[in-house]
Amino acid sequence: MKTTLDLPDHLMRQVKQRALQQGRPIKELVADYIRQGMHGPAPLPQPTKREVLEVDAEGLPLFRPDPQIKRHPIDVATALRLEQDTLMQEDRQRAGLSA
Repeated sequence: MKTTLDLPDHLMRQVKQRALQQGRPIKELVADYIRQGMHGPAPLPQPTKREVLEVDAEGLPLFRPDPQIKRHPIDVATALRLEQDTLMQEDRQRAGLSA
């Protein structure tokens, strides 16, 4: 059955890109997505009490710290220094130098 749908441009671009990546016709891909949607969204895994990483309804990561773990806030300068130290250590390992 032929149907005309008015979809947002950005959504249609994503569908076309996904169809190209999978080597499938757009109509087949959209039909599969509709079938999946008709069954309702898959339930998201419920985080355990100590789980830090969750996924929200849009599939984006959420980090929820365990309230029982004592945390020490760090400032931006410290975070940047830790990042630079980590990157330098990775570079040294790739170069075969001792860390």
